[in-house]
Amino acid sequence: MPVIAVVDYDMGNLHSACKGLEKAGATTKITDSPADIEAADAVILPGVGAFDPAVQHLRSRNLAEPIKNAIFSGKPFLGICLGLQILFEGSEEGKEPGLGIVPGTVRRFHPEPGITIPHMGWNQLEFTQPNCPLWQQLPSKPHVYFVHSYYVDPADPTIKSATVTHGSQTVTAAIAWDNVMAVQFHPEKSSHGGLQILSNFVAQVKTTVLV
Repeated sequence: MPVIAVVDYDMGNLHSACKGLEKAGATTKITDSPADIEAADAVILPGVGAFDPAVQHLRSRNLAEPIKNAIFSGKPFLGICLGLQILFEGSEEGKEPGLGIVPGTVRRFHPEPGITIPHMGWNQLEFTQPNCPLWQQLPSKPHVYFVHSYYVDPADPTIKSATVTHGSQTVTAAIAWDNVMAVQFHPEKSSHGGLQILSNFVAQVKTTVLV
């Protein structure tokens, strides 16, 4: 079974994501060790909380460079929620620079009548890359679970893999290119569809390992 390193930097509940991955046939290793990240077949960067503490925790544990190295080596990578946002250059939420792997900025939802911030609860995805490996065997416009006040705004719109609409604002819900996939929602909280997404990621890892 492929080994997936789940990066532990004190920014979220990692165990629920691990359960979904293990159901799909992966061995997970929750770790803050650069050596474990280097040795793993794939890497998942989860996260819940604020942008600045997240990147501070990563850097204080010397994890920023190992994550970048894993991505640039071609390993399958999945960012979840805050783990998507910190791939970017910076955020309107804070002052710290992000990892800078993805050109672009993390922006705050604009207040408008009739919508709540944070955007919290079930909402539908609109696929902009229908052939993305994460979306296989999912229905059109699946419901997934969101909790966020900020969204990513990539400089290159072609890497958007799905969008979501909250009020009048349609924003990026997922990105994908090459070996990198990242989602704003929580697959581990998104019932059967979320488990399918995690299973699809594991299937992609298995394909990479076999190659």
